[in-house]
Amino acid sequence: MRIKPVLLSLSALAAFAAGAAHANLIVNGNFEQTSYGSNKQLAANGLTAAFSGGTRSTLSGWTSSNGGDGGYNFVLNAATATTTSSALRLKGDSAGGIASPNGGNFFASDPLYYPGTLSQTISGLTVGTSYLLTFDYALAQQSGFNGPNSNDFWQVSFGNDVLTTAPLSSSDGSFSGWKSASMSFTATGVSEVLSFLAKGSSPGAPPFMLLDSVAMKAATTVPEPSTLSMLLGGVCVAGLLARRRRHNNDKHRQA
Repeated sequence: MRIKPVLLSLSALAAFAAGAAHANLIVNGNFEQTSYGSNKQLAANGLTAAFSGGTRSTLSGWTSSNGGDGGYNFVLNAATATTTSSALRLKGDSAGGIASPNGGNFFASDPLYYPGTLSQTISGLTVGTSYLLTFDYALAQQSGFNGPNSNDFWQVSFGNDVLTTAPLSSSDGSFSGWKSASMSFTATGVSEVLSFLAKGSSPGAPPFMLLDSVAMKAATTVPEPSTLSMLLGGVCVAGLLARRRRHNNDKHRQA
Protein backbone atom coordinates (compact mmCIF):
# COMPACT_ATOMS: atom_id res chain seq x y z
CA MET A 1 0.00 0.00 0.00
CA ARG A 2 1.48 3.36 -1.02
CA ILE A 3 0.66 5.45 2.03
CA LYS A 4 2.55 8.66 1.27
CA PRO A 5 0.98 9.39 -2.14
CA VAL A 6 -2.46 8.67 -0.69
CA LEU A 7 -1.90 11.03 2.22
CA LEU A 8 -0.59 13.74 -0.09
CA SER A 9 -3.64 13.42 -2.32
CA LEU A 10 -6.03 13.52 0.62
CA SER A 11 -4.16 16.48 2.11
CA ALA A 12 -4.49 18.36 -1.19
CA LEU A 13 -8.19 17.54 -1.28
CA ALA A 14 -8.60 18.80 2.28
CA ALA A 15 -6.79 22.02 1.41
CA PHE A 16 -9.11 22.56 -1.54
CA ALA A 17 -12.19 21.93 0.63
CA ALA A 18 -10.96 24.27 3.34
CA GLY A 19 -10.23 27.00 0.80
CA ALA A 20 -13.68 26.65 -0.75
CA ALA A 21 -15.37 26.83 2.64
CA HIS A 22 -13.44 29.97 3.60
CA ALA A 23 -13.78 31.77 0.24
CA ASN A 24 -15.19 35.30 0.37
CA LEU A 25 -18.55 35.35 -1.42
CA ILE A 26 -18.78 39.14 -1.69
CA VAL A 27 -17.84 40.88 -4.94
CA ASN A 28 -16.06 44.24 -4.54
CA GLY A 29 -16.54 44.35 -0.77
CA ASN A 30 -13.93 47.13 -0.50
CA PHE A 31 -15.72 49.31 -3.09
CA GLU A 32 -12.56 49.84 -5.13
CA GLN A 33 -14.11 48.85 -8.47
CA THR A 34 -16.23 51.70 -9.87
CA SER A 35 -17.53 52.74 -13.27
CA TYR A 36 -16.58 56.43 -13.14
CA GLY A 37 -14.25 56.70 -10.17
CA SER A 38 -14.83 57.65 -6.54
CA ASN A 39 -15.81 60.80 -4.63
CA LYS A 40 -19.11 60.79 -6.51
CA GLN A 41 -22.77 60.22 -5.84
CA LEU A 42 -24.00 56.83 -6.97
CA ALA A 43 -26.48 56.28 -9.77
CA ALA A 44 -28.78 53.33 -10.13
CA ASN A 45 -27.05 50.64 -12.19
CA GLY A 46 -27.54 51.23 -15.92
CA LEU A 47 -28.24 54.95 -15.50
CA THR A 48 -24.70 56.27 -15.19
CA ALA A 49 -24.50 57.24 -18.87
CA ALA A 50 -27.41 59.63 -18.34
CA PHE A 51 -25.14 61.87 -16.28
CA SER A 52 -22.88 63.91 -18.55
CA GLY A 53 -19.17 63.38 -18.02
CA GLY A 54 -19.74 60.62 -15.49
CA THR A 55 -20.69 62.99 -12.65
CA ARG A 56 -22.09 59.92 -10.91
CA SER A 57 -20.63 56.47 -10.55
CA THR A 58 -21.65 52.86 -9.87
CA LEU A 59 -20.06 50.09 -7.82
CA SER A 60 -19.19 46.83 -9.55
CA GLY A 61 -21.22 43.96 -8.11
CA TRP A 62 -23.54 46.27 -6.16
CA THR A 63 -26.85 48.01 -6.83
CA SER A 64 -27.65 51.35 -5.21
CA SER A 65 -31.34 52.19 -5.41
CA ASN A 66 -33.96 54.51 -3.98
CA GLY A 67 -36.67 53.57 -6.43
CA GLY A 68 -35.67 54.91 -9.83
CA ASP A 69 -32.51 56.63 -8.60
CA GLY A 70 -29.38 55.61 -6.75
CA GLY A 71 -30.42 57.45 -3.58
CA TYR A 72 -28.29 59.91 -1.64
CA ASN A 73 -25.44 57.40 -1.58
CA PHE A 74 -21.79 58.05 -2.35
CA VAL A 75 -18.54 56.21 -3.02
CA LEU A 76 -15.79 58.23 -1.37
CA ASN A 77 -12.05 57.92 -1.03
CA ALA A 78 -10.35 58.43 2.32
CA ALA A 79 -7.61 60.56 0.80
CA THR A 80 -10.03 63.27 -0.37
CA ALA A 81 -13.32 62.71 1.51
CA THR A 82 -12.57 65.54 3.95
CA THR A 83 -11.44 68.00 1.25
CA THR A 84 -13.26 70.31 -1.15
CA SER A 85 -12.39 68.04 -4.09
CA SER A 86 -14.91 65.46 -2.88
CA ALA A 87 -18.53 65.49 -4.08
CA LEU A 88 -19.47 65.06 -0.43
CA ARG A 89 -17.15 66.62 2.12
CA LEU A 90 -17.14 64.96 5.53
CA LYS A 91 -15.67 65.98 8.87
CA GLY A 92 -12.95 63.61 10.04
CA ASP A 93 -11.33 62.89 13.38
CA SER A 94 -9.22 65.36 15.37
CA ALA A 95 -6.39 64.88 12.87
CA GLY A 96 -8.72 65.36 9.92
CA GLY A 97 -8.59 61.71 8.88
CA ILE A 98 -11.44 59.37 8.07
CA ALA A 99 -9.67 56.35 6.56
CA SER A 100 -11.19 52.94 7.24
CA PRO A 101 -9.03 50.02 8.44
CA ASN A 102 -8.97 48.84 4.84
CA GLY A 103 -8.11 52.27 3.40
CA GLY A 104 -9.08 53.41 -0.10
CA ASN A 105 -12.75 53.75 -1.00
CA PHE A 106 -15.75 53.42 1.27
CA PHE A 107 -19.53 53.70 0.89
CA ALA A 108 -21.50 56.56 2.50
CA SER A 109 -25.26 57.07 2.91
CA ASP A 110 -27.43 59.71 4.62
CA PRO A 111 -30.05 57.86 6.70
CA LEU A 112 -32.40 60.88 6.77
CA TYR A 113 -32.25 62.21 3.20
CA TYR A 114 -33.33 59.78 0.45
CA PRO A 115 -31.17 56.88 1.62
CA GLY A 116 -30.71 54.24 -1.03
CA THR A 117 -30.44 50.51 -0.42
CA LEU A 118 -27.07 49.00 -1.31
CA SER A 119 -27.56 45.39 -2.37
CA GLN A 120 -25.82 42.40 -3.94
CA THR A 121 -27.10 38.95 -4.89
CA ILE A 122 -24.96 36.26 -3.26
CA SER A 123 -24.81 33.01 -5.25
CA GLY A 124 -23.32 29.57 -4.65
CA LEU A 125 -24.93 29.15 -1.23
CA THR A 126 -25.79 25.85 0.45
CA VAL A 127 -29.26 25.68 1.96
CA GLY A 128 -29.10 25.30 5.74
CA THR A 129 -25.49 26.44 5.98
CA SER A 130 -24.58 29.34 8.27
CA TYR A 131 -22.62 32.23 6.79
CA LEU A 132 -20.64 34.85 8.68
CA LEU A 133 -20.90 38.45 7.44
CA THR A 134 -18.24 40.91 8.58
CA PHE A 135 -17.77 44.60 7.80
CA ASP A 136 -16.47 47.92 9.15
CA TYR A 137 -18.76 50.89 9.72
CA ALA A 138 -18.66 54.43 11.10
CA LEU A 139 -20.68 57.62 11.60
CA ALA A 140 -19.52 60.94 10.14
CA GLN A 141 -20.98 64.43 9.69
CA GLN A 142 -21.25 66.47 6.51
CA SER A 143 -18.99 69.50 6.46
CA GLY A 144 -20.74 72.88 6.71
CA PHE A 145 -23.38 71.66 9.16
CA ASN A 146 -23.49 71.58 12.94
CA GLY A 147 -25.20 69.62 15.67
CA PRO A 148 -24.89 66.21 17.34
CA ASN A 149 -25.86 62.93 15.75
CA SER A 150 -27.32 59.98 17.62
CA ASN A 151 -28.80 56.53 17.14
CA ASP A 152 -27.63 55.95 13.57
CA PHE A 153 -27.11 52.37 12.39
CA TRP A 154 -27.08 49.93 9.46
CA GLN A 155 -30.07 47.72 8.80
CA VAL A 156 -28.71 44.55 7.20
CA SER A 157 -30.91 42.09 5.33
CA PHE A 158 -30.04 38.64 4.01
CA GLY A 159 -33.00 36.94 2.35
CA ASN A 160 -35.88 37.32 4.82
CA ASP A 161 -33.63 37.88 7.85
CA VAL A 162 -33.06 41.43 9.10
CA LEU A 163 -30.42 42.47 11.66
CA THR A 164 -29.06 45.84 12.78
CA THR A 165 -25.68 47.08 13.93
CA ALA A 166 -25.12 48.71 17.29
CA PRO A 167 -26.22 52.37 16.95
CA LEU A 168 -23.56 55.07 16.73
CA SER A 169 -23.61 58.59 18.12
CA SER A 170 -21.27 61.57 17.83
CA SER A 171 -21.07 65.08 19.23
CA ASP A 172 -21.17 68.17 17.05
CA GLY A 173 -18.53 67.93 14.31
CA SER A 174 -16.97 64.72 15.61
CA PHE A 175 -16.31 61.37 13.98
CA SER A 176 -17.29 58.07 15.63
CA GLY A 177 -14.23 56.18 14.42
CA TRP A 178 -14.52 52.85 12.63
CA LYS A 179 -16.20 49.88 14.29
CA SER A 180 -16.25 46.21 13.28
CA ALA A 181 -19.42 44.15 13.02
CA SER A 182 -20.15 40.47 12.46
CA MET A 183 -23.49 38.82 11.80
CA SER A 184 -24.54 35.21 11.21
CA PHE A 185 -27.15 34.24 8.63
CA THR A 186 -28.48 30.87 7.48
CA ALA A 187 -29.12 30.37 3.76
CA THR A 188 -32.64 29.34 2.76
CA GLY A 189 -31.82 29.24 -0.96
CA VAL A 190 -28.87 28.80 -3.28
CA SER A 191 -28.85 32.57 -3.78
CA GLU A 192 -29.90 35.38 -1.44
CA VAL A 193 -29.93 39.17 -1.61
CA LEU A 194 -27.68 40.94 0.87
CA SER A 195 -28.57 44.59 1.49
CA PHE A 196 -27.53 47.54 3.64
CA LEU A 197 -29.81 50.49 4.47
CA ALA A 198 -28.72 53.45 6.61
CA LYS A 199 -31.15 54.22 9.44
CA GLY A 200 -31.24 56.92 12.10
CA SER A 201 -33.17 59.54 14.00
CA SER A 202 -30.71 62.44 14.27
CA PRO A 203 -32.87 65.58 14.19
CA GLY A 204 -30.45 68.01 12.63
CA ALA A 205 -26.86 67.74 11.46
CA PRO A 206 -26.65 65.56 8.31
CA PRO A 207 -25.30 62.21 9.51
CA PHE A 208 -23.58 59.85 7.11
CA MET A 209 -23.24 56.15 7.82
CA LEU A 210 -20.03 54.71 6.32
CA LEU A 211 -19.36 51.14 5.22
CA ASP A 212 -16.27 49.19 4.12
CA SER A 213 -14.54 45.78 4.12
CA VAL A 214 -17.68 43.71 3.52
CA ALA A 215 -16.99 39.95 3.48
CA MET A 216 -19.06 36.79 3.83
CA LYS A 217 -17.79 33.26 4.33
CA ALA A 218 -19.29 29.91 5.25
CA ALA A 219 -19.19 29.43 8.99
CA THR A 220 -18.96 25.62 8.67
CA THR A 221 -15.81 24.27 10.29
CA VAL A 222 -13.56 22.34 7.93
CA PRO A 223 -10.54 20.42 9.33
CA GLU A 224 -7.21 21.97 8.48
CA PRO A 225 -5.09 19.91 6.01
CA SER A 226 -2.41 19.21 8.65
CA THR A 227 -5.02 17.94 11.12
CA LEU A 228 -6.69 15.77 8.52
CA SER A 229 -3.33 14.36 7.43
CA MET A 230 -2.48 13.41 11.00
CA LEU A 231 -5.81 11.68 11.42
CA LEU A 232 -5.48 9.81 8.15
CA GLY A 233 -1.90 8.95 8.98
CA GLY A 234 -3.04 7.43 12.28
CA VAL A 235 -5.69 5.42 10.47
CA CYS A 236 -3.14 4.09 7.99
CA VAL A 237 -0.68 3.16 10.73
CA ALA A 238 -3.43 1.35 12.58
CA GLY A 239 -4.29 -0.48 9.36
CA LEU A 240 -0.67 -1.52 8.83
CA LEU A 241 -0.38 -2.82 12.39
CA ALA A 242 -3.58 -4.80 11.96
CA ARG A 243 -2.25 -6.22 8.67
CA ARG A 244 1.04 -7.20 10.34
CA ARG A 245 -0.82 -8.96 13.14
CA ARG A 246 -2.84 -10.91 10.62
CA HIS A 247 0.34 -11.85 8.78
CA ASN A 248 1.99 -13.06 12.00
CA ASN A 249 -1.11 -15.05 12.93
CA ASP A 250 -1.06 -16.71 9.52
CA LYS A 251 2.61 -17.66 10.01
CA HIS A 252 1.83 -19.20 13.40
CA ARG A 253 -1.00 -21.23 11.93
CA GLN A 254 1.26 -22.54 9.14
CA ALA A 255 3.92 -23.50 11.69
